[in-house]
Formats: sequence, structure tokens, C-alpha cells
Amino acid sequence: MSTASRIYVASSWRNPFQPTVVQRLRVEGHEVYDFRNPFNGVPGFSWSDIDPDWESWSAARYRELIMTHPIAARGFVSDLRGMQWANTCVLVLPCGRSAHLEAGWFTGQGKRCIILTRDGEEPELMALLATDICISLDEVISALASPTARSPRAGLVRKFAQ
Repeated sequence: MSTASRIYVASSWRNPFQPTVVQRLRVEGHEVYDFRNPFNGVPGFSWSDIDPDWESWSAARYRELIMTHPIAARGFVSDLRGMQWANTCVLVLPCGRSAHLEAGWFTGQGKRCIILTRDGEEPELMALLATDICISLDEVISALASPTARSPRAGLVRKFAQ
């Protein structure tokens, strides 16, 4: 491995592969922000910490609580600080809207974004915004060891953007 990266792993609480990714990246010598167990020692954010009945909220109730509840604020700030600290995002599919917003933030900041997909995942055109698309954890490790990202869109843009 050339240089250790500071990695933000974006995924879902429901993705059983997420802890394996975090652990493997750490074993490989990378520093990793884990939204389930943030650096601050406070357990990761969960909507059920605000209200066990959160799935029945109206849009108005959601907006009110995301903008005013201290648990939501704490979770947001913790994850945002993790994103600002990291130089690389690894988006572990399958995952939801929040993880995709996080990955989009990384690409918008000009930071490296690696998508880890596997068989059975729905294709997504805008994955071309990522710097790497990997189909195994071993590929992620290899990509991180590479000094430059393999942008999946570079050749496509050169070929068709003329």
C-alpha cells in the first residue's frame, strides 16, 4: 500500500457487509470513519432515537424534527465532520438516499469516491461521477493502493463529448 487514506464509509444500517468493509480497510492501514461508531464515542444516529414511531411521520413532522431536534443535529454534525476529515468515500451498496447524498458531496468537493457494488445491484448511470467502481472489496483495496483514481467516465467523455 502506498499511502493510508482517511476513508468515510457511506452505506446503510441495513447493509450487513458494512462492518466487514470498515474492518478490512482498518486492517489494511487506513483510517476509517464508521457512522455506526463515530470518533466522538456517541453511538451512530438512528431515527428511532428521536421517535420509535418515526416511520409514520408526515412530511411536515419530518421537516420539523430534522431541523430542530438535538439528536438529529448531533448525528448530522458528527457525520459531516467525518466527511470533511476524510479524503475518500467508499459507497457500499446497497444503501439509501443519505449514503448517496454523502457520496455526491464527496464528488462535488473533488474528493475521491469509490463505489463498491456487487451482483444484483441496480445499475445507476450517475455512478460515472465516482472515481472508481469496484466489484469486490479486494478491488477497493487495490484502487486505494493506486496513486491515481481510474475515473470510469474519462474515456467515455473523451469518446462521446466531441
